[in-house]
Amino acid sequence: MQRAGAAAAAEIARRLPQRLTRGVRVFAGPGNNGGDAWVVARALAAAGIAVSVVEPIPARTPDAVAERELALPFVTVERSLNSAFPAAVIVDGLLGTGSSGAPRGAIADAVAAMESSRQQGAYVVALDLPTGVDATSGDATGAITADLTLTFGTVKRGHLVARQVCGAIVVLDIGLGVHAVRDDGAPPIVDDAWVARHLPAIAADAHKGTRKKLAIVGGAGGMAGAAVLAARAAIRSGVGMVRLLVAPESLPVVQGAEPLALAGSWPTSDAALEREIVSWADGVVIGPGLGRGSESRALVDRVLAAWNGPVLLDADALNVFDGEVAALGRASRGRPMLLTPHAVEFARLVSMDVTSVLNCRYDVGRALARDTGASILLKGLPTVVTSPDGSSLVSAAGTPILAAAGSGDLLSGIAGTLLAQTGDALTAGASAAWIHGRAAERVSHSARVRGLTLDDVIATLPSAWPHEIQPTRYPVLLELPAVGEGR
Repeated sequence: MQRAGAAAAAEIARRLPQRLTRGVRVFAGPGNNGGDAWVVARALAAAGIAVSVVEPIPARTPDAVAERELALPFVTVERSLNSAFPAAVIVDGLLGTGSSGAPRGAIADAVAAMESSRQQGAYVVALDLPTGVDATSGDATGAITADLTLTFGTVKRGHLVARQVCGAIVVLDIGLGVHAVRDDGAPPIVDDAWVARHLPAIAADAHKGTRKKLAIVGGAGGMAGAAVLAARAAIRSGVGMVRLLVAPESLPVVQGAEPLALAGSWPTSDAALEREIVSWADGVVIGPGLGRGSESRALVDRVLAAWNGPVLLDADALNVFDGEVAALGRASRGRPMLLTPHAVEFARLVSMDVTSVLNCRYDVGRALARDTGASILLKGLPTVVTSPDGSSLVSAAGTPILAAAGSGDLLSGIAGTLLAQTGDALTAGASAAWIHGRAAERVSHSARVRGLTLDDVIATLPSAWPHEIQPTRYPVLLELPAVGEGR
């Protein structure tokens, strides 16, 4: 508790020096989260900062009681939730890991008081979790909205689901080691160091063949842009060659839009399949702008039957299999396969409702991965990638810039490139999800979203790849930016 509180106080002091001159108001709950809050209050007061503490419910756990007694000589204890104490920083230490359900009674009143201060310009720092956020499910009914969440040892599932109310998330080391193992089943977090370790190197004597060749099948009439976006993302991801295979009426469009890619019509004969894909490609992406008719399903079936190598199915290449998981399993045939549905596509594919998919996003991909023999990349924030053996990785990178038509096509181009280069669907999917999200984060300074487009994300892709990994600033183990627009 003392390590956690001291680390949190130091991080607050480092980040908010100007605000601290106008005072801090600490809300301390009855349990150990409240104990952390008392340690923070004492540490900040010892540094000469004016600190008041509000305790809507008295400390109850032995550690919290002990820390309260140690802090009392240094802080002011307030009896009213609506004090005139001029605090520019609010510290939320009411409820942490272990709490569930919406705040009630005196805790709910304290949350309302904190939210009122926030609306008047105070900066809210949550300890462990914002009060009202369930650490496992991420349910945030009645939760305070924090500007910064300081958590300890590891990021929790709930943080990644409830990003909108967590603000920036900083994981602090309290002696448990890097990303301490938790019993909530949260998969490992993908970060820049992880991606750097798993990226295939491009050799000094590389040529377009060794950098691999990617065929992208999609681009029905009126939807050529999806295939073009996928090609542009692949080119920005280090692929050696891209071939766009689109509907005949889309061919002039894609040739004019992306001169760095080869282009041809959908391969509908065995000879065309052999020439355009089987004897040429190292990886195949099927789906961007493909369309959902019977012609599309027939094309997907033909390509999957002829091509035995790594393949990524996205968008309409998944939609044509709605409710037919067994057919996808037969098409997999043990090859490296990556399926990249968003929640609605996943729900249609497995005949679930979307709410259930979102509520179980960490676990729902396991059955589909097992039944299809493919790795499943369930898009969203967070993105969870699951392999047929049940192992998972999660990427927390991304911003609402990616909540736009065409975003999935960019991801397909990135992931398709890495799949062609590595032959590892899980690694390719997890790395691509992080790069995709990281590029969006680099575009959206200060959580700005409006006015930014996927063209900005594409332009930023070269700088999103992890080239030189900077060491983490102790005691920070992981830092995730705030997502969404501000107040």
